[in-house]
Order: sequence, then C-alpha cells, then structure tokens
Amino acid sequence: MWYYYILVGLCSGMVGGMGMGGGTLLIPMLTVLLGVSQHMAQGVNLVVFVLTGLVAIIIHIHNRLVNFKIVLWLIVPAIATSVGASFLSNLLDGASLKIVFGIFLICIAIYELIIALRKTFNKKQCVLKNRINK
Repeated sequence: MWYYYILVGLCSGMVGGMGMGGGTLLIPMLTVLLGVSQHMAQGVNLVVFVLTGLVAIIIHIHNRLVNFKIVLWLIVPAIATSVGASFLSNLLDGASLKIVFGIFLICIAIYELIIALRKTFNKKQCVLKNRINK
C-alpha cells in the first residue's frame, strides 16, 4: 500500500515541476484513490507545497527571476490570506471542504481555458494581419 503513496507523490511532483500546482493533482488522488480525509490531504499538500516552494524560490533567485520589490508587497497579504483560509477550512466539515475545493478547481480550469482560448485567438489574428499586410 505504501507504494501507492510514492506513486501519487511522484505524479504530483511531476505536475508541480511542470508549472501546474501539484496540489491540483495531489489532493484528489489522496482523497479519491487512497481514501485520505479531505482535511488530511490538504494538510499534506501544504507541507509538500512549503518544501517544493522553497526549492522553487532558491532556483528562481539563482536565475535572477525574483523582483524583491514586488515580493515584499505580496508577503503580508499572502500570509494573512493563508492563515484565514486555514481557520476557515477547520470550520468546514470534510464534505463541505470537498465541495469548496471542487469549485476552486473548476474555477481554475475555466480560467486556464479562457487564457488558452485568448492566446489561440491572438495568434490567429496575428497570422491574419501578416497575410493581409503582405
């Protein structure tokens, strides 16, 4: 049974390494496939996120991709929102938390779809403009 957890961790890590949040895959896999409670799965995701986030920050700082002026403005609201959301999640039962997380995933999917459609539409417009200008 322990090897399922390793497989889920590897899948989550690969997805996280490609730029999509690993928790997007980790939480559903833990809850649906392995029967872990929603609260526990989200707690595990937070621990994993802290560790992978630290690695990502180190790599981005090394590659000089961090604008520290912007980071300073983001730290306080991010921490405050995280603490507030943690308290809120403790107030919800597991079933309600699953629904809220599901709605969150649907919103992310819709957002990503809109972004992809805009990029596709903009590329087609550029191609049409280039053809017209020739």
